[in-house]
Amino acid sequence: MAGLTPEVEEAVAELRAAFSQNEVEVEPDNAGGAYVLVRDLPLGDQYRPARSWIGFQITFQYPHADVYPHFTDPTLARTDNQALGQGFARTKWHGRDVTQISRRSNQWNPAEDTAAIKLAKVLQWIVNQ
Repeated sequence: MAGLTPEVEEAVAELRAAFSQNEVEVEPDNAGGAYVLVRDLPLGDQYRPARSWIGFQITFQYPHADVYPHFTDPTLARTDNQALGQGFARTKWHGRDVTQISRRSNQWNPAEDTAAIKLAKVLQWIVNQ
């Protein structure tokens, strides 16, 4: 994809392969990175909506920078009417209202960690909340 660093292009290809059942939208950020949105991901039956998109930015520093934070539907709520809890916050991202999912990888290792692995970990964390 024009305008992306080779490493970001590789990350996008890996995301498309890992999440082949989902639509993966990619928009260059004009700095070598990309804004990514993966649609129709399962968040768990404890949420409304139970399936939604997750978005994030892969910066030009990738793979030497964590893919953080992640974002989802601004209306995300628990079906038991409890608060979403620690790690979730309402904010704006890329021109839209969103729910931010804060799961920083303090031990990010560019030799082992990828954008696809990080998304899978974030998704698993959401489901387990």
